[in-house]
Amino acid sequence: MGCTRDAILDALENLTPDEFKKFKMKLLSVPLREGYGRIPRGTLLPMDAVDLTDKLVSYYLEAYGAELTVLVLCNMGMQEVAEQLQETLRKALHFVDQHRAALIARVTDVDGVLDALYGKVLTEQQYQAVRAERTNPTKMRMLFSFAPAWNLTCKDLLLQALRDTQPYLVVDLEQS
Repeated sequence: MGCTRDAILDALENLTPDEFKKFKMKLLSVPLREGYGRIPRGTLLPMDAVDLTDKLVSYYLEAYGAELTVLVLCNMGMQEVAEQLQETLRKALHFVDQHRAALIARVTDVDGVLDALYGKVLTEQQYQAVRAERTNPTKMRMLFSFAPAWNLTCKDLLLQALRDTQPYLVVDLEQS
């Protein structure tokens, strides 16, 4: 099990039965990012904490599933549990997951990053798909579209490529 998945599970297992029921009801109505669908009500309601954690991660991936869990906990008025989960996630999330939005907006030498990843992380087809995008932010979004299939080594290679091509950006983000 991944660290993020464990953190979500821990947060859900620490809810009382009534709080857990309320969490599932709130999850059915929380606003979702564009492109994401809801877990069907009939599937969601009978789930226990382990099943719901698996469903959150399979439906929304680890990072967004964790973000949704925090959002729902905050909507329930459980700020302390949400803050504890966020702190655990800050420690568990890889740099590239934690700073995804900033990297999309701020990386200027995407081609240098792609060259470093070519053949190690990216296939020829993926490399060409990213290169075909017109702007750096759209290139980075395309690059991140492949990230759900990456393991820790792939993310480490991306971080190293960023350190090599964008050292000041990486330092700035590490200090933020």
